[in-house]
Amino acid sequence: METTNQKMKMRLLRLVGVALFTALAYVVMLLFHFPVQFLTLDLKDAVITLCGLCFGPISALVSSVIVALVEMVTVSSTGVYGFVMNALGTAAFSVTVSLIYKYKKNFLGAIIGLLSGVFAMTAVMMVFNLIVTPRYMHVEVAQVASMIPTLLLPFNLIKAVFNAAIVLLLYKPISTILQKIGFLPKSNAAFKLDRRTILVSLAAVVLIVAALVIIFQVLHGSFRFGV
Repeated sequence: METTNQKMKMRLLRLVGVALFTALAYVVMLLFHFPVQFLTLDLKDAVITLCGLCFGPISALVSSVIVALVEMVTVSSTGVYGFVMNALGTAAFSVTVSLIYKYKKNFLGAIIGLLSGVFAMTAVMMVFNLIVTPRYMHVEVAQVASMIPTLLLPFNLIKAVFNAAIVLLLYKPISTILQKIGFLPKSNAAFKLDRRTILVSLAAVVLIVAALVIIFQVLHGSFRFGV
């Protein structure tokens, strides 16, 4: 009976944890925007990927769809087209990262997962930009294809790298906190401020700064706070 109660408790905590990450992803999406022409970079992909790393790829998929749906009915002006692109892009990144990490739960698995997530998100967005964007913008496919090398490819690649770097920076501290308060099982791979952690954190910060420089200086993006 005690084992059953423990399982039920962990399931409830997992449900609460996923709900908290999903709500946080929506709030982050509302507050922090980096517009680049008709595209927008935000931080929700990183938050949802952290959810997936902590609670599994299914949680990442569910959170991706819920946040995109709530965004569509509350603040988005792109309707169903925006919902499809948001859900697909976020799911491609977060599910890929968390699925690989689920079966290879170590530092190498995290790096492989993040690199695979960057590739998956960029590839999926390129394909669906050719399918969805012409319908949304009422233009020919060739016109959208001409934007791939100058805007769509660099933007989505930088967006994926930016969110991957945030995940790399925050996952261990956040998972350690969740272990301490009982949301996750105890693990020997808790956050430690050792040499590797410092080097990884510095690399993540460098990637974040580099991504922002490209967004502002190369792609001529901007920053907007709030809805």
